Amino acid sequence: MSLGDEHGHGDLSRADDEAYGGQTRTRLPERAGDPYGGARRAGRSSSRSMITVVAVVVLLIAAIAFANRGGGDSTTDGRGSDHAPEAAATAPTGKRPVTTKTGDIPSGFAHDEQGAQSAAANYSVALGSAEMFDAAQRHRIVNTVYAPDVAARRQADLDNAYSNETFLKNIGLDKDGTAPAGQTFISRVVPVGTKTVSLSGNSASVAVWYTSLFGLSGEASTNPVSESWYTTTYQLTWVDNDWKVVDFQQKDGPVPVGRDQRASTADDMTKAVEEYGGFTYAR
Repeated sequence: MSLGDEHGHGDLSRADDEAYGGQTRTRLPERAGDPYGGARRAGRSSSRSMITVVAVVVLLIAAIAFANRGGGDSTTDGRGSDHAPEAAATAPTGKRPVTTKTGDIPSGFAHDEQGAQSAAANYSVALGSAEMFDAAQRHRIVNTVYAPDVAARRQADLDNAYSNETFLKNIGLDKDGTAPAGQTFISRVVPVGTKTVSLSGNSASVAVWYTSLFGLSGEASTNPVSESWYTTTYQLTWVDNDWKVVDFQQKDGPVPVGRDQRASTADDMTKAVEEYGGFTYAR
């Protein structure tokens, strides 16, 4: 379903389709319980439509990147549906991880399979961060993770999408992309694993499976922090002695079965995000 078809956001759907290229579509499971309301609820509620809007954020960059692209199946890896990839555990390789950074983003990855996987994992964290909602931070991130010629083309589209006031309002942010007083905006990607789809010379394709946390933590939040699962396949190129993103495709899942755990309070969620820093990743 497209945004707005089922949840009464017709006007938002039209505005978002223009901003995101009309490509964003998502299906979400039924959600139960309002973590910041202290009580569970059965079936649908008014917050489910908000969760649908929130899920769009993780798809935002992909929607822009592929707005004018036709056809293609993002769920295949180009080697045929009957190809079963060999399992490859993420294990120590004996190589030292990168120790250099551009800003707070790891850089200087090795020109090999390990380096490509590490770059893809770290770049997915940066592109899914809350800093993407701040113009100056967004420009820094895009200029760091994208190949130079691609970054220049992406900036305007990303600026238009992330500054869309209707979109920002529906995810609970002010028009400048900041959280309301007393609330903490959370957007964090946590990679679970990586897989090399292809590697040849200065080109690599790496899939990253990850979980995403997104929402507003605070007693007055109508958009509590929720969890989603995605796999993004990054097309990388070797330029300026580092791996950089030139394109990517995204799909839902694999999604694990959720356990029946009580959702944390707003205070606990805010403390966790403030006290537990994110990781850098090396294959």
